Amino acid sequence: MSGNTDQTAGALLARMAPVLDPQDWVYARLPEGTPLPPDVSALMTCQEDEGLTLIVTPDTAARLGLATDFPCRRITLTVQSDLDAVGFIAAIATELTRHGISCNVVAGFHHDHLLVPQDRAGEAMDVLKALSRSNSIDAAPDRP
Repeated sequence: MSGNTDQTAGALLARMAPVLDPQDWVYARLPEGTPLPPDVSALMTCQEDEGLTLIVTPDTAARLGLATDFPCRRITLTVQSDLDAVGFIAAIATELTRHGISCNVVAGFHHDHLLVPQDRAGEAMDVLKALSRSNSIDAAPDRP
C-alpha cells in the first residue's frame, strides 16, 4: 500500500473521511447453484454454501423477482487502510453500537465500506464524523 503509512486505529479514524452513497441498496440471494445473471451489476457478492448473496439496488432485486432484506446505504471510508490494520473497524463498530446503529462491513482492497440501515444513514454519518474529529484531536501533538 502506498501513501498513508500510519495504520494505527487512531490515525485511520482521524483520516477516515466517510462518504455516503446516495444509492439505496438491499440484500438478496440466489439459491445454491444459481449463477449471477450476466446482465446484473451487483455492488457486492458473497458466495456461501447456501447460495450467492447479492447487494443490489431495489430495482434490480425486483426485476429478478428476489426477496430482499436490510434496506441500506453504503458509507465508504475513503482512507486507504491495510487489510491487516488492527482495531480500526472495531472502534467504528463500538461507536455505532453505542448509538444502536447496526452495520455490515465489507473490506475492499483500498477502502472499507459500511452498510447501515437506510433510515439511519444520516445519523451514522454524524457518528463517524464525530469519531473522526475526536481522534484528530487525540492524535494532534500537544501544543504549548
